[in-house]
Amino acid sequence: MQDSTTTPRTDLSLFAGKIQLLRYQIAQIIVGQKEAVELILTAILADGHVLIEGVPGVAKTLLAKLIARLIDARFSRVQFTPDLMPSDVLGTTVFNMQSQQFSFHPGPVFGDIVLVDEINRAPAKTQAALFEVMEERQVTVDGERHPMGPLYTILATQNPVEQEGTYKLPEAQLDRFMMKITMGYPTVDEEVEILNRHLDQSPAIQLESLTPFITQDELLELRQSMRQVYIEPSLLRYMAQIIEQTRQSKTIFLGASPRASVAIMQASRAYALLQGRDFVTPDDIKQVAPSVLAHRIILTAEAEMEELTPQRVVLALIEKVEVPK
Repeated sequence: MQDSTTTPRTDLSLFAGKIQLLRYQIAQIIVGQKEAVELILTAILADGHVLIEGVPGVAKTLLAKLIARLIDARFSRVQFTPDLMPSDVLGTTVFNMQSQQFSFHPGPVFGDIVLVDEINRAPAKTQAALFEVMEERQVTVDGERHPMGPLYTILATQNPVEQEGTYKLPEAQLDRFMMKITMGYPTVDEEVEILNRHLDQSPAIQLESLTPFITQDELLELRQSMRQVYIEPSLLRYMAQIIEQTRQSKTIFLGASPRASVAIMQASRAYALLQGRDFVTPDDIKQVAPSVLAHRIILTAEAEMEELTPQRVVLALIEKVEVPK
């Protein structure tokens, strides 16, 4: 592989300190979950939406709100429920009696970072309301187009255990999430740290009191720098071969789409940038690929009967592909 360390193409010194401070501040509030934090930051930098899965109480909502605060972004939250209508999410046009004109009242989907809590609790009609805004960063109501800002990102959460009163997300919507990230239980040491923090009865940190470390303009500039992150041509083929494995595997009924290969490329670039590099390595691809692919494939009935999971299948497929030298 070409040595990309001798002549840096991107000056990362401007953002390296701020990214480190961002990680540090998150760690002061969120115990553990380092991999989830890194992948969420990767997706935001790569201009992608994130589906966060985890049981209640693992700080999914807190993490989303914290990241929005530290990035100096407008945060909005919408709680999905079975009786929620599309207009409750997108907004509605209201007739103003004084001006004798119709005016648009935006819904909670408008913001820079939008938390969609328990996305699988709303019926298909309401879930479909997010299709346009996730793909095109705009909302069309009564024929009028309402664009979102350039930073627009949806962080959606769902509980993988509770099934009563939930609706399965359609594959077309899952495909619009760049990553699906699982937040698991803390380790024993992390659990002890959580208990110690509560034992001290130290006052909870108010997110409103936190000072943002990165402005929107700086994040958008960092996104521009991401486009200069170098990818060896052999690594592009490596990504394509991983995608091809999902389409040929006998354990997979539906393989990953071309959107998945683009997502891996963008995510690996962003991940490399967060590690302070301006070039992608095979390890970057291995790090992001499972989160990009696992929610985009459908296992065969036989694979499910063998209690295989999409994550395990994807990891096995990645290992089958020869890493470029």
